Amino acid sequence: MLDRLHDDNGLTLNQLCEHLDMTRQAVAKHLDLLEKARLVVIVWHGREKRHYLNPMPIQQIQEDWIAKYERHSLQALSQLKKELTEKNQ
Repeated sequence: MLDRLHDDNGLTLNQLCEHLDMTRQAVAKHLDLLEKARLVVIVWHGREKRHYLNPMPIQQIQEDWIAKYERHSLQALSQLKKELTEKNQ
């Protein structure tokens, strides 16, 4: 669902259901969980309820967690490169 909203943001529940092999009720439950996790934001346009991707929580995870582990790996690779360079000189 998040990928679908990334590709085509602002979809209604019916539009989301068109491309998913899930019941309308299952999609609605998933959307409710995604909204509670702040990954999806709902905006009413008249009588239409549209769903928009909110990438900020994912960005925060990237910054807080993934980048922390990437830094460690990059530092290890940098140290390995330095040691190999010194050894070959």
